Amino acid sequence: MVAVMAAPNTALRAVRTGMRMSQDDFARALQAAGHRVGEPNDANKRLVQRWESGAIAAPRPVYARALEVVTGLPISLLGFDAVPGGHVADDEHGGHDLTSPVSSLATPTAKPTTVHQSYEGVWLSRYQYYSSGRGDSFAGQHFVVLLQHGDRLTARSLPGSASSSLSLDLTVDGAVVTGTWVEQTDPTGYYRGARYHGAIQLIAEPTGRRMAGKWIGFGKDMDVNTGPWELVFRDASTSKATLDRYNTTAT
Repeated sequence: MVAVMAAPNTALRAVRTGMRMSQDDFARALQAAGHRVGEPNDANKRLVQRWESGAIAAPRPVYARALEVVTGLPISLLGFDAVPGGHVADDEHGGHDLTSPVSSLATPTAKPTTVHQSYEGVWLSRYQYYSSGRGDSFAGQHFVVLLQHGDRLTARSLPGSASSSLSLDLTVDGAVVTGTWVEQTDPTGYYRGARYHGAIQLIAEPTGRRMAGKWIGFGKDMDVNTGPWELVFRDASTSKATLDRYNTTAT
């Protein structure tokens, strides 16, 4: 009898390393995400290792949702089998998920919530900032994938849409959207790979197709700056084909 070696999950590993996280860091982030969405999990380094080695081809739903929150990507783009081939999902405690194929996890059903508007999909993110060093105002643009879990929104930029990477972690309260942003600038650009972060507050239009408001953050001289920010809806799909189409310079 010939043993078949599992194929490593290189996609998940690439996403994790792209976020500059160790396997321990990633596991802790998954635990924190689980607590935020009201679904605690026991993610640990060994579980992340088993996912990346291919030993586990399909995460349980509780982990799938945490993975989406942490990475900002749909589970279908994180390298897991669409239909587990001989593997079953394992939670590191002997539990198995035999009834839910991974394909059903790409758009998980959220817990009951007062948020009735769905914001999931591809959005164009645009913000403006003043560069004191260059004495002029500039705009930053990214296509972002926005995922929703109840009143929590996570957005991550598509890598081909800009030379910097952007992430947003938001909470919806009626028409008010509040949260934080982090941008890792282009290593070869003017800011030489500097990492900036701050807060953001937006108002969602009744159509649910545009959010506009202000960001606040610190400058290179540790002064506090602010400026306009908007998110404009582009596509409700988060399929690989759709994301490939938007993985280009944002305009």
